[in-house]
Amino acid sequence: MNGETFKMRARLRALTDHTVTALSIAATIIVVTPLVAIFAYLVIRGASSLNLDFFIKVPKPVGENGGGMANAIVGSGVLLAVASAIGVPMGIGGGIYLAEFGRGTKLANAVRFTADVLNGVPSIVMGLAIYSLVVVPQRTFSAFSGGVALGIMMIPTVCRTTEEMLLMVPHAVREAALGLGVPNWRSVLSITVKTASPGIITGCMLAFARVAGETAPLLFTAFGNPFMTTTLNRPIEALPLQIFVYANSPYDDWHRLAWGGALVLILLIVLAVSLVRYVTSRGVLKGAS
Repeated sequence: MNGETFKMRARLRALTDHTVTALSIAATIIVVTPLVAIFAYLVIRGASSLNLDFFIKVPKPVGENGGGMANAIVGSGVLLAVASAIGVPMGIGGGIYLAEFGRGTKLANAVRFTADVLNGVPSIVMGLAIYSLVVVPQRTFSAFSGGVALGIMMIPTVCRTTEEMLLMVPHAVREAALGLGVPNWRSVLSITVKTASPGIITGCMLAFARVAGETAPLLFTAFGNPFMTTTLNRPIEALPLQIFVYANSPYDDWHRLAWGGALVLILLIVLAVSLVRYVTSRGVLKGAS
């Protein structure tokens, strides 16, 4: 009787295991399928627009064939560089303060609450705020104001991700460093942050990917520019802006370029995230020798 009971329980465990495994695989397929379908549709609609001119030439006037989005590609690079220079250091610094120095204080609670609220602010509201605070005093749209808007949107994601990753570092690591006489600030920067760096970098890339496709805040800040420029105090084009304009136009050629721009934008984001993940996995950013 005991042997039969044991066999029945073993079969029940095996059946439960196979059922849960099948449900997990089905859930994964359900999640991945829309992403694959969207990417495949972008490839089908946008691949025909990709040629050398697309990457090296600026847009041509309506009615002329050809042209490209070189100005938008360069402009997106400038905007994201400015945004990263603002959002990444401030976000990581805020996360370090919340996890290591301000734990339990009223200021830390206020910073954490502000970051959570800021993370839910619609991007168009952020664009309007930066328009009032930066564009109006400067009396001009500019790449700098666009970068500021995107950078502020990056801060809450980077900040909260950094805090969570640092809290996952075992206290024994900190205690070991302090027991060797290492100052607290040095222990945080050289050991705690270094241990949590893969997760922190992942958070930075999530924030980067989020703002890379934003259009609404750039309508009030960068504004757009049909010419090639890298000057920070002048209007600048970006891939999301140009895709928005072309997609809303009545011209078939612009629609074709909009699909190509959307495909390039997705590929650039995937390439950037994959490159950072590869470098992280190789140990370069973890301090491995």
